[in-house]
Amino acid sequence: MSDLSPYTPLTPEIIERIRENVGPEAVDVTPQALDEASRDASTEVHVPVVVVRATSCAQVQALLRLANELHFPVTPRGAGTGLAGGALAVHGGVVLALAGMKRILDIDAKNLIAVVEPGVIVADLQAAARAKGLCYPPDPASLDTATVGGTAATNAGGPACVKYGVTKHYVLGLEAVLPTGELLGAGTATRKGVVGYDLAQLLVGSEGTLGVITKLILKLIPLSGETCTQVALFADLSAAMGAVSAIMAGGVTPSAVEFLDSRCLHLVGDLLPFGDLPRDGALLLLETDGAQGAAQAEMERVGAICVEQGALHLLPATDEAQRGELWGVRRQVSQRIHDSDPIYVPEDVVLPLARIAEFVGRLPEMEERHGLTIYAFGHSGDGNIHINVTGKAGLEERMEACVLELLKLVLAMGGTMSGEHGIGVAKKRFLPLELSEASMRIQRGIKDVFDPQGILNPGKLFR
Repeated sequence: MSDLSPYTPLTPEIIERIRENVGPEAVDVTPQALDEASRDASTEVHVPVVVVRATSCAQVQALLRLANELHFPVTPRGAGTGLAGGALAVHGGVVLALAGMKRILDIDAKNLIAVVEPGVIVADLQAAARAKGLCYPPDPASLDTATVGGTAATNAGGPACVKYGVTKHYVLGLEAVLPTGELLGAGTATRKGVVGYDLAQLLVGSEGTLGVITKLILKLIPLSGETCTQVALFADLSAAMGAVSAIMAGGVTPSAVEFLDSRCLHLVGDLLPFGDLPRDGALLLLETDGAQGAAQAEMERVGAICVEQGALHLLPATDEAQRGELWGVRRQVSQRIHDSDPIYVPEDVVLPLARIAEFVGRLPEMEERHGLTIYAFGHSGDGNIHINVTGKAGLEERMEACVLELLKLVLAMGGTMSGEHGIGVAKKRFLPLELSEASMRIQRGIKDVFDPQGILNPGKLFR
């Protein structure tokens, strides 16, 4: 279905039918609700006509059956923490808010699984698992507000994915409502299963364009006995990236390898719990975990590699409180960059590990050529570099040219244009740079099979 296909306007009569189908208490048309649903963590703004706050799978089915019948668009939404505009109503219509479906249905310690509704906050799931000696590793920066359903829809990652993988590696099975209103069960509650096509994994990362996830069966793992955290300061970003490559090739698998460039250090360095540190270099935030004693031994090895690669300072976290402070600083970076200039474009490219140092070494010349400011930080252990381009009002054309050049460089180096933010509406114009026409044709065909009327989250991914 083309992005330009007409949709049925939501007249008062249709809004009344929506109320009849999902219940009047679920329908919100107040200006405040519409304004809140028009935004996420990107710079996009798209205002819906109606917000439906679902608290049950039956309501989701009823809404989608009606939308399919009358041909009006429905945009699923979790907590609105996405950075690509994936949960915004590009074509108006209904925003289907799923934050109210927030029950943790089961934490099964014997089988190491959790069963949850999509509105469960990631941090709440992690706490519930931890209370039973278990761990749910995916940890996006917004884990205190992001929903499990939203992170599944975008296949979110986070610092821990360098060792433990991204969200898709923990989704064993799920329940989703198709755009027709049919309820689909996909995947299993077991560690293995190869019966038919893996529809669960197809839905994970599909950004709400194929179905609305209403339940997830998630894999859990045993909680680590020990976690060690350390900061390493380097003279420049190239030296820090050289250390990352050496660590990852050095026989140790850290549970986090985060980095901040000098611009990020100038923004958040005042928050670091180590006193007055130099801010003209680059910082690595490193963690190891495992059995008691093993994590410390691995951290000693990581520290030795950093020293070999020219680290100026090694600063271990002395206790859990200081560890929490360090991660608090790391999670402040995006917000401070966002507040630093009127124009802000976040990109989350991924490079082969061996090309990271070369790539970041090209950023200063690009910054100077376009007259913009470029911040670099992110998950260096798996090559996921968050590039934030900022500038003054009126420099939109320069911004577009800079982002295009940046993405072309990433692809020329064998990388990909998005590691965890997704495509949504913010990046879809760049998709032909990476995907062939054959690939896009097949993916459009998949969309048509799931959503023949084109009513679910239209305007995303493909033009």
